[in-house]
Amino acid sequence: MSSKGVVARKKRAIVFAAAGVAGLSMGAAAQADEAVDAAPRGAEVSGLEVKGGKSREPEAPKYTAPLVDTPRSITVIPRQVIEQTAATSLTDILRTSPGITFGAGEGGQPLADRPFIRGQASANNIFVDGVRDSGGQTREVFAIEQVEVVKGADSAYSGRGSGGGSINLTSKRPRLDTFANATVSVGTDSYYRGTVDGNYQLGEMSAVRLNVMAMENDSPGRDAAEFSRYGVLAGVATGLGTATRATFLYYHLRTDDLPDYGVPLFTKTPGLARTTSGVLDVPRDSFYGLKARDYQETEADIATLIAEHDVSEAVKLRNVFRASKTLNDYVVTNPGDGGVAQLVGGQYWMKRGTKSRWNPAETVANVTDVYGKFDTGFVSHSYDVGLELSRERNKNAAYVVYTTAGAPCPAGFTGASNNLGVGDCTLVFAPNPDDPWQGTITRPEASRNITKTVGVYAFDTLSFGDRWLLNLGIRHDSYEVSGTDVAVTSANGVITGKTYTQRRGEWDFTNYQVGLVFKPTATSSLYVAYATTSTPPTIASGDQNTGVGTGTGNLANVLLDPEEVTNFEVGAKAALFGEKLSVSVAYFDLTRENAQIQVSPGVYAQAGEAQVKGVEIGVTGAVTDRWDVFGGYTYQDSELVRGAYNIVNVGDPLANTPKHNFSLFTTYEITDAFTIGGGAYYVSKSFGGNQGGAGGGTNRIFAPSYWRFDAFASYRISETVDLQLNVQNVADRDYIIRTNGVHHADYGPARQAILTLNVRY
Repeated sequence: MSSKGVVARKKRAIVFAAAGVAGLSMGAAAQADEAVDAAPRGAEVSGLEVKGGKSREPEAPKYTAPLVDTPRSITVIPRQVIEQTAATSLTDILRTSPGITFGAGEGGQPLADRPFIRGQASANNIFVDGVRDSGGQTREVFAIEQVEVVKGADSAYSGRGSGGGSINLTSKRPRLDTFANATVSVGTDSYYRGTVDGNYQLGEMSAVRLNVMAMENDSPGRDAAEFSRYGVLAGVATGLGTATRATFLYYHLRTDDLPDYGVPLFTKTPGLARTTSGVLDVPRDSFYGLKARDYQETEADIATLIAEHDVSEAVKLRNVFRASKTLNDYVVTNPGDGGVAQLVGGQYWMKRGTKSRWNPAETVANVTDVYGKFDTGFVSHSYDVGLELSRERNKNAAYVVYTTAGAPCPAGFTGASNNLGVGDCTLVFAPNPDDPWQGTITRPEASRNITKTVGVYAFDTLSFGDRWLLNLGIRHDSYEVSGTDVAVTSANGVITGKTYTQRRGEWDFTNYQVGLVFKPTATSSLYVAYATTSTPPTIASGDQNTGVGTGTGNLANVLLDPEEVTNFEVGAKAALFGEKLSVSVAYFDLTRENAQIQVSPGVYAQAGEAQVKGVEIGVTGAVTDRWDVFGGYTYQDSELVRGAYNIVNVGDPLANTPKHNFSLFTTYEITDAFTIGGGAYYVSKSFGGNQGGAGGGTNRIFAPSYWRFDAFASYRISETVDLQLNVQNVADRDYIIRTNGVHHADYGPARQAILTLNVRY
């Protein structure tokens, strides 16, 4: 039996006990600081919420103008929303930002965070403190101060990308204050979570900060799936409040999960009447995995050094150095990979298929910025010029999983795999995760690649008086990938052969953005903008892809050119009610070109094209002193404009790109002590893929539209203690959150109640 499949998870109780002790000791040492300066709305000083300030801004110097004057769609999700929604993952956070969906892992994709922005897979476009955070990961939120989402082509900001946009996670950092906050949460579905956030000021300009988190939880509404994680963010800073500052951060996260790969599609069970969506009509709690075998373990260790020096208002320096190491390691049952289900003895049986991955990644990166403000005649400049250097080492291997003993298939079942006759089967409509399993899990030699990037960029916001601004940005990248693909053969779980293929690719590309802004008032703007993105073939076919960029068929030995994405946008922004409430509206037209498609039988060319047009509305901040809102609405009209010669999918909507997406989280203070609120989320139907009929054509598999409602309430017991209640999916709605259109579909979480005790010192 696989040792990983039966790893005990009782260590969590020890972690929670340690977190509790840390919280008590830090609380005893901390002293309440009543000095409240001008902080952004939703921030906390010594654990006390500060209201009446301005909305948060992105922290990178690349944004050379305030958000209201930046000519593109940017959403900043503050810590207040993260905490009030009881978010614990990147998926939870981004649900509050309309226009973002998540894709399922398949086709070589790691089982990890895979956001889609404006129809484009954007897992390779996730940053932490302005530095690309590569490697397949599952991300936590306990150490996050805010999340910044840039939508549309943004290679001028981020370099290589998918074209839909990028996501930056800003870490909590030491500050000149002394406080300690602790939370303890319990909930249905065996939900337990504890966090500690302590900051201690050392002298007049230094501070240390420690964040600790431990959590375990069963997946609401899903049989057997469970999650466990613990993490630490430690930071030390000096020079705070002076012209020369330095901050060192170390982040560690470990997860230990029994993962969930969803439910089958009707195409895997012939003879049944097709459902409207193509997702097999099985109970929501149907779990096809094996407790005795399946697992997912991830680790992340990230060290960051941020150094800043202000020479003058015209010249400021910022350097971010990052060294990180991550691992995504899993074996999971994929109900769509076990072959076609068979009717035997009046019941449908299926073979359990597997997906697996061993994916370590190491990154060393350095980003240097020189920025400031100055005037030339009647024109004012706010500029930033920078240099990015990075080296990423990525390994990728799929395990050889071999069953020696498992749940037997019934007599008459044919076509069993794994060289085991008819073992390892389960009933389609009554799967049993407690079935026995014995076998071997062998990791073969991994494919490996090294990615090197040199990026040079410059931004300038030119102000012509009080009414007109011109935003310019340009970036040039030299991007190189070299690697070795390793293909293995096996028999009876033993690796019998290896084939090595050496690959290398180099690309140079330049991208830009330009935007014109007119300001009717000091706190509003009208803008028009155009931006570009280059998507090298190493990520064109999927995030964290280890290939170097050759094509298929006649292009098998041809180094493909980058795909090209352009984004035209026109919009308006305003900061209202003393700049406490920010509202925005934008029309966008995004086009992706130069994708590889089959133009005739056996002949391929880079001629594919896809388009997404739409409107996005956003709102964040305070309507009154007691009423806060966060959310918006996105309409997307997507289309595969030019695809394969057989036009199976031409004209279809793009995968994971719903036409309508609405989210709104709002709270209202009934009294100084009692606050209520909740969230409303709507996603229209979303196709699962554009692969020869997978997301259109004959199968047209899609996730049906759904509404989800959440409830929130908090009660302040004292100045330092409050209780918070979250009820997610109040109506206990069954809904599909994503499907890849080929193998499986994933249910969204069922109803869950979480009670949190917040203590501040």
